[in-house]
Amino acid sequence: MKLKDLKQKFHEHLDAIYGKEEVQTFFFMLTEYYNAIKRIDLALNTELTIEDDFVLKYESALKALKNHEPIQYIIGQTEFYGLPFYVNKNTLIPRPETEELVELILSNTNANSQLENIEGNNQFNILDIGTGTGCIAISLAKQLPNANVSAIDVSAKALEMANKNAQLNQVDINFIENDILKICNSELDSATKFDIIVSNPPYVRQLEKQQMQDNVLNHEPHLALFVEDENPLIFYRAITQFATINLKPNGELYFEINEYLGKEMMALLEEFGFKNIKLKQDLFGKDRMICGVLK
Repeated sequence: MKLKDLKQKFHEHLDAIYGKEEVQTFFFMLTEYYNAIKRIDLALNTELTIEDDFVLKYESALKALKNHEPIQYIIGQTEFYGLPFYVNKNTLIPRPETEELVELILSNTNANSQLENIEGNNQFNILDIGTGTGCIAISLAKQLPNANVSAIDVSAKALEMANKNAQLNQVDINFIENDILKICNSELDSATKFDIIVSNPPYVRQLEKQQMQDNVLNHEPHLALFVEDENPLIFYRAITQFATINLKPNGELYFEINEYLGKEMMALLEEFGFKNIKLKQDLFGKDRMICGVLK
C-alpha cells in the first residue's frame, strides 16, 4: 500500500478529532517507528509503499487513535528532556511542564558546582518521589553524573518501567517501592540525607475532571493523577513533612503543582518552616512549580 494513501485515510478519519497538523504528526511518528521513514522521505518519494503486515499495524493504530488512546502508548515510547523513555498504561506520559521543573532544578541550585566542591565521602543526594517513568530522576542523573539519585513510587509496575528507562539511558538510580503517605513521618534511611527532594505528585482535583481531554481521562492511570477535592494537598503535605526530616540543612524541595493552588502551596511550605520560597510560572504563565529551602 502506498504511504500517501494511508496518510490520506488517517486524515479522513482523524482530522475532525485532532486537527490536520496533529494528525500529520501522529502519522509520521508511526512511519518512523514502524518503518524508519521520516516525513522528508515521503516528501522526496511520494510513491513509497509498505507491506501488508505493516498496513495492519497502521490500521490498529488508527483504531486506537479514534478511541483517543495517546500516541505515546501506541508506540510505547516518548521523549523527555532530550532523552528516550518507554511508557505504558501504568505510567503517566511525561509532559513539557515537567521538563521545566527539571530545568529549574538544574539552573536554580547550580548543582554542578556543588558537586565539584563535595569533599571526602559526602555525596550529593537527590530523591524523586512518585517517579512514574523515572523521567525526572533519570534526567537529573544524566545531567549530574556524580550525583546519587534515588526514586520512590508506590506502584511496582511503574518502577518496573522506570528501571527499564534507567537502563535505556545508562544511569544508575536507586529505586524504592514505598508509599509516601505511610512514611511521611519517618527517615527513609538514617544514613542518607538529601540535598534535593523533588516530586510531581497527583494533584488534579475531581472537580477538574471535566476540563481534561479524553486521551488523558480515559487512558492515563488515575492513581497518578487525581486527589479528592476536600484534601487536594494530601501528597504535598506528606512530602513536605518527609522533607523536613530527610533533607540536609539548606536542602531544597521542588514541586510541580496544580496551577490553581499556588497560594495554598506557598502557605504549606511556610507552615513547615521553609525559606526562600518561590512560586514559578510555566511557559504559559500558569503557576506550575514551587521551591523552597529547609531552614
